[in-house]
Amino acid sequence: MRRFSYNSSARCCSSISSARRRRCSFSARRRSPLSSARRRRASSDVAASNIAMVSASAASSHASFSVVSGLTSNSGGGGDGGGGDMKLSVVLLFSLVAVQAALLGAPSAKASGLKVGYYNKKCRGVEDVVKGHIIRAIKKNPRVGAALVGLVFHDCFVRGCDGSVLLDKSAQNPNPEKDAKANIGLAAFDILETIKANIEKKCPGVVSCSDILVYAARDATKILSKGHINYDVPAGRLDGLVSSASQADKELPDSTFTAQQLIKSFALKNFDVEELVILSGAHSIGMAHCSSFKGRLAAPADQITPAYRNLLNYKCDQSANPPVVNNVRDEDYTTVAKYMPGFKSRVRKTRDLFDNSYYHNNLARIVSFNSDWQLLTHTEARGHVHEYADNGTLWNEDFAASMVKLSMLSMPAGSKGGIRKKCSIVSY
Repeated sequence: MRRFSYNSSARCCSSISSARRRRCSFSARRRSPLSSARRRRASSDVAASNIAMVSASAASSHASFSVVSGLTSNSGGGGDGGGGDMKLSVVLLFSLVAVQAALLGAPSAKASGLKVGYYNKKCRGVEDVVKGHIIRAIKKNPRVGAALVGLVFHDCFVRGCDGSVLLDKSAQNPNPEKDAKANIGLAAFDILETIKANIEKKCPGVVSCSDILVYAARDATKILSKGHINYDVPAGRLDGLVSSASQADKELPDSTFTAQQLIKSFALKNFDVEELVILSGAHSIGMAHCSSFKGRLAAPADQITPAYRNLLNYKCDQSANPPVVNNVRDEDYTTVAKYMPGFKSRVRKTRDLFDNSYYHNNLARIVSFNSDWQLLTHTEARGHVHEYADNGTLWNEDFAASMVKLSMLSMPAGSKGGIRKKCSIVSY
């Protein structure tokens, strides 16, 4: 592994974050068996398994929850089923869950109202319905998958995972999140509406749009990663009533941010530097409008490979603010061969493959966003970029854990919500 050595030494352990110091304690190994995100997921899986056995009545109706702050951020309710001791008493199981939640920042089932398999009895087969729609949509247009992954981030990072990004302009919300500058290019709204309409026929007034979005992003991630990123997500969310473009522009991290601004933005949502780098890996797929990276079109060579900068300038000159693929691998072969002949071997017939190529691209200075390049200017973040470039399997696992945590961001305290009849309208 470049730059970062996980063979422990006193200097190594004293100069890095607490998560890294925990890894350094495994001096006989190249790295600890679990990264901090993986440890969070493993602990969450144990908690989720315990919760599933003892909280059948804890989430009998939709409820919002609060992300519990702790010394270590953590995703709640993993869903792979770590398994608790079946001989433990119910009281002890609840105690274990409470301790894990307190220590790791995971909301308990009682506090969150979310659980894996939430609709198993309320609307049987709903996850399969969502999955079927997503499979067909991506088969028709692979770019839909990337749009759904981006959509869930843009929803959950503003007011929690409440489907507020799905709302159209109305008297109640005259300037919704859809109109935010930060949300230019968001897509796949129509697919979610189709899924919602289908589910309403089967189970009217039961399944929230916010849950449908989280399921859809999960399924898209699995499909685009060829099954390598696979995770369960808890459900039971309410659809929010409020949608504000100004709030979205204020809370969403901007593509022009410095490393410190990114770290601060993610910390406000209880994500650490490692999770920032993990979630940034989603830029291995999808597209971005030229306005999102216009500052990069004249950036110096130590920040962007000149050949890639020339390619971006060529693409952006084709029309007014066109969308450009995030990954040079997904560009057309002719354009890459002309502007970046040394990189033409990276072009693939299979587009939008969700993998760790983002980290290789970043190290080669062929990423479009300034915020992506900025990760290399921060010591800890740069170490994680190298880490995930070296180990795609690790990134798959850590991305899954971080997506579960993202999906559990809650609405602001005291917010009201319900189950919309249509995802774009506040209609209960």
